[in-house]
Amino acid sequence: MQNLIIGTMGHIDHGKTSLIAVLNGFWGDSTQSEKERGITLDLSFSNLTQGDKNIAFIDVPGHEKLVKNMITGAFGIDYALLVISANEGIMPQTLEHLRISYLLGIKDFIVVLSKCDLVENSLLQKRKIEIATLFSNFKDLKYLLLNASIYDKASIEALKNTLFSLPKLKRLDLGFFRYYIDRVFTLKGSGCVVSGTLMDGDLSIKDKIWCAQLEQSLNIKNLQSHGKNTEIAHNGARVAINLSGISHHQLKRGDLLTKKGYLRGFDKIEVDLERFENLEHNSEAILYLGALRTTCRVLFLDSNKKFATLKARIPLFSIFNERFILRDDNQTLGGGRVLSPIIDPMKKSQKLQYLECLSQKDLKGAFEILLQAHKKGLGLISAMQRFRIPQNKALEIAKEIPHCFVCEKALIAYPKSARTLIKEVITQILAKNPNALLSAALLSQKQSFIAEEFALDVLNELLAQNTLCKLESFFVSPKNSLQDTKGVEDYLYTTIYNTLYHQGYEPIAPYNLYDSLDIDRKSGDTIFKRLTSEKKILRLSHKLFICAEHLTKLL
Repeated sequence: MQNLIIGTMGHIDHGKTSLIAVLNGFWGDSTQSEKERGITLDLSFSNLTQGDKNIAFIDVPGHEKLVKNMITGAFGIDYALLVISANEGIMPQTLEHLRISYLLGIKDFIVVLSKCDLVENSLLQKRKIEIATLFSNFKDLKYLLLNASIYDKASIEALKNTLFSLPKLKRLDLGFFRYYIDRVFTLKGSGCVVSGTLMDGDLSIKDKIWCAQLEQSLNIKNLQSHGKNTEIAHNGARVAINLSGISHHQLKRGDLLTKKGYLRGFDKIEVDLERFENLEHNSEAILYLGALRTTCRVLFLDSNKKFATLKARIPLFSIFNERFILRDDNQTLGGGRVLSPIIDPMKKSQKLQYLECLSQKDLKGAFEILLQAHKKGLGLISAMQRFRIPQNKALEIAKEIPHCFVCEKALIAYPKSARTLIKEVITQILAKNPNALLSAALLSQKQSFIAEEFALDVLNELLAQNTLCKLESFFVSPKNSLQDTKGVEDYLYTTIYNTLYHQGYEPIAPYNLYDSLDIDRKSGDTIFKRLTSEKKILRLSHKLFICAEHLTKLL
């Protein structure tokens, strides 16, 4: 079934809730206080189905004091249904909702002139001109205008047909699920239930869920999508999740559910900011990111106030190109896109270049700048969060960069400068021990940033330059005194045994011994196994070996 998510928005009392009620029979003002006041205080959800197409409505509050709830509902929708009363026309919250939708990247609108039965045709024409003028102030926004009255069945049927004719907008799927909680509640006999929009990926009832804020794994008892139990919920759907192993008191609106290991949280993000109101450097604002609401400091990075760092008091688990809103208590100040969800140490000029590349979606240019900053290599496992692309795409981009070595297995891209660092490590080892038996494993063991694939490439380069020689599977200095395979094996055997012998009753752990002798762990373990099988050394515990002769004396 194809699912569309439509957010209904507009000024208070312009008829959003009534319009949904006449479309599908669902009255959104469900709480007693809402019914008494005649306004929607929080988000309400309903749907309308025809054939294999399902439309999910998110009816968001229109009152100016409840815009925070409106923003929560506006994340993740496909189309906006903007309701404007024909008798009142454009009002403050009409503009507010349009601004917020624009900042959130919602570009397709169905504008409904409601209560058309209350006005003359001449006023209707005037309203249409006012709406055209309003939309002309926003770049790239498209809208379809319809007249409607809840008492005119033909107009409601025309609206319904228009909604079902809307194509499903293509969503960029990250390949793993992301889900902001917008409601938390409990059901008798079921326990904790959360609802939200599946922003990325699909969600199966068999999946393990990771709550980013709690750093806790959760299990799924049941899934509902658009009111029906399901084994799997698809990208873009409204989903209710019945969770086990947690109380509804532990979760809150704005918590992010996702797959473990894909997203990291940071208290700072760098953004491309569009302002509607004046904002001073280091001013405080309310940040809306998904269903999350928190305070932050706005730190501008350039004189044009285009790029800024948002510093929050809590970790933000954001991704590249994710939309956000900034408000104060009274109005929408601005918003924009997350450019850098992972802050990298850079010079300011370098950072501005990097953000400009990201703003233009020049990912290759951004990669090149990142490589300059990450002299010991750039991990590509974070490509989904950094650039909203899968890891195989990140590998393709990295391979296009001159002098960049790409380790596909380790998912690391190395700049040219990293070669110099590895050569320095090799020089230090040989200066200390001219008989060192160099290998990719040894170099990776010495420095954690060195992937074996890259280490082997550097060793082969030095071999081609006659800086190193090859001895069996090892790379050695031309000054190395060992000449053949038997010599290597004897050297390792003798060196390890003699070292253990001289340590007497205070033998160090094997890995520490390998490190001091510049021996890779696999080669060292082979010798330890041989010495143990020959009963020259005895294993007392996991990391404790002693020469048999010393143990006999001790006993």
